[in-house]
Amino acid sequence: MLFKVRMEVRLPVDMPQARADELKKTERELAQTLQQSGKWRHLWRIVGQYANISIFDVESSSELHELLTSLPLFPYMQIEVEALCRHPSSIHADER
Repeated sequence: MLFKVRMEVRLPVDMPQARADELKKTERELAQTLQQSGKWRHLWRIVGQYANISIFDVESSSELHELLTSLPLFPYMQIEVEALCRHPSSIHADER
């Protein structure tokens, strides 16, 4: 199943820089691992925001929920999820 996920990160202004750096490093490592596995298919930064649009390819909404809640920055995110399906007018044979 494909899902479009918009994630906006809102770190507390009083969070110590060292803690923020640690969370970002751990988040980056996990995101890259998930991309390599094919679960996190696309990742784009939204210009001018600490936010991204991502495409996830998972077995179920439950798997997506578990994946998102495992992200180190999850407690500081506002997340919007939309399920996707192939459009009948798409010229592509796959779901790229």
